[in-house]
Amino acid sequence: MNGSLRTWIVAAACGLLAACASTSKLPPPAQLLQDAQFQPGTQRINAEDVFAFSPAMKQFLDTEFAMLQRTRGKRQGLIDALYTKTQLKLEYDAEITRNASEAFDARSGNCLSLVIMTAAFAKHLDLPVRYRSVFVEDFWSRSGDLYFLSGHVNVSLGTRIDNIRTVGGEPELLTIDFLPPEMLRGQRAISIDESTIIAMYMNNRAAENLQDGRLDEAYWWARAAVLQDPRFMSGYNTLAVIYRRHGDAAAAERALRLVLEREPGNLQAIANLVLVYKDLGRQAESEQMAATLRELQPYPPFRYFDLGMQAMKDGNYRLARDWFAKEVARSAYSHEFHFWLALASYGMGEMGPARKHMALALENSTTRKEHDVYAAKLDWLNTHRAPIR
Repeated sequence: MNGSLRTWIVAAACGLLAACASTSKLPPPAQLLQDAQFQPGTQRINAEDVFAFSPAMKQFLDTEFAMLQRTRGKRQGLIDALYTKTQLKLEYDAEITRNASEAFDARSGNCLSLVIMTAAFAKHLDLPVRYRSVFVEDFWSRSGDLYFLSGHVNVSLGTRIDNIRTVGGEPELLTIDFLPPEMLRGQRAISIDESTIIAMYMNNRAAENLQDGRLDEAYWWARAAVLQDPRFMSGYNTLAVIYRRHGDAAAAERALRLVLEREPGNLQAIANLVLVYKDLGRQAESEQMAATLRELQPYPPFRYFDLGMQAMKDGNYRLARDWFAKEVARSAYSHEFHFWLALASYGMGEMGPARKHMALALENSTTRKEHDVYAAKLDWLNTHRAPIR
């Protein structure tokens, strides 16, 4: 969020972004849902589709996996079949969230999609599955005036319970993760239910539709997310964003208030309430919320980046470089921050840092399109000298 708070914060992308504050399975209050205000959706929304096992996936098990199972065993054979470069050749791609069969067909997906696909195979093979939300550094991205906060999930596979001789406890689990090991070292994690994984998938689809301007479709996905797991606070936050975009600030307030009743320190809900209170003409409450936000988050996401962009517009590459470096210091895996730090370094004639940070932008790219753009930029930098200043 920027200094003037002219934005919305949406919880999306890879993972769980709000803790499960209660074990209650009660549905959300009926007054939060506004079905009559939205046109019927055209996209199929069905929880059973998320892990549905397709004929193509079964054929893969009958062919590629069968030989590996004989030599490596069921669990390790599955992991090798899915993730060794000589087999399925999966690619990480955060552009859209796919269900299991879609990720398999595309041979790509974000961390949530790949977790879902892996779990679908494991469930089909009767292997125990555990999902975990990993507490990693906040990762922010934005599109227009929407800011997206991404979390992270991974999946652990066991072996069949009846094949293990134990007196107590649980079978040994093998965790599959899609982040670099250095990002996970020492990080804490919590186990989450499959219902939460499905809610996260639905919430991601809501955020992606919202990003593309499909407000009605976004509503039905967000609605499905909160019904799927009423404990998943990110779904209510997304509903609030949709309501305000739809012109219903009062409905947005109700959704955000529910979040704060359960999680009084939820920064996304607080930031969005600042805007909602402005819309409702409740200036004093808006300012009070803004003060609370400044206390909890004195240096909001993208603050240094925005200052760096202004310095770039002013032609002050040294200042821009310093601001971008401050963003990189608190978000080391953001491809966008490295890209602009590379450009500022190039503007100063510092070719070594320019190439270094363009290479890091390439390494941390999350979509094929970004990868291709950064690869072309890096090739160009590798064949050119510093600009004449």
